[in-house]
Amino acid sequence: MMDGKVVVSELAEAYEVTEETIRRDLEKLEADGHAKKTYGGAVLNDNMTSDLPYIVRKQTNVSGKKYIAERIGELINDSDSLLLDPSTTALFTVKSIFNKHNLTIVTNSVAALLELPQGHDWNVISTGGLYRTEAMYYYGSAAEEVVRKYNVDYAILSCKGLDMSKGVTDTRENVADLKKNFLRSAKEVILAVDHTKFDHVSFVNICGFDVIDTVVTDVEPSDAWKSFFAEKGIRLIY
Repeated sequence: MMDGKVVVSELAEAYEVTEETIRRDLEKLEADGHAKKTYGGAVLNDNMTSDLPYIVRKQTNVSGKKYIAERIGELINDSDSLLLDPSTTALFTVKSIFNKHNLTIVTNSVAALLELPQGHDWNVISTGGLYRTEAMYYYGSAAEEVVRKYNVDYAILSCKGLDMSKGVTDTRENVADLKKNFLRSAKEVILAVDHTKFDHVSFVNICGFDVIDTVVTDVEPSDAWKSFFAEKGIRLIY
């Protein structure tokens, strides 16, 4: 998926299903308000309250997310402890740290759990909680309680919008609430955000910039953003 557009024939080939199956899936996305069908494909709706299904998010800006994950992987050392949110960037981050040893991973992402390397020596803690099937994550008070139990080296989280005045925002309140607990449990907070999220405001506030230590992105931000991060004492990696 590039620039929020998908082509039926390409999706059918990628997932090894029929084009009719893809068309039915796109019809459901359109009915749920996530996308608008076009001739031969679909485009994403620019909806600040919409949380796309995981399988769609996983195909969005893949190269950018892989780049961000690789930069984050360079910050992680053996024996570090991490909180990982259910973003697809976090999934790629797991893949970028396969060579690290004795890590402790706390996550509410089922997709990340499924990507764990074989024979790893990591300590892995799943939050459990209410399960959102199409997004492949746990949420709710039970998940939040697990996160609050631990003190980790890094919290790695993403967002749907980044704005100088509104701060860091997301689409769903239950996701934002869990990420707020991430912030309280980590020595260092790493915000993984691709270039499409800059200068956007989503529905629910997560936090201001005062609790963000590092921003990792895939494209060099504008001079205004670079100056803003410098003024806030935020390390910028791109």
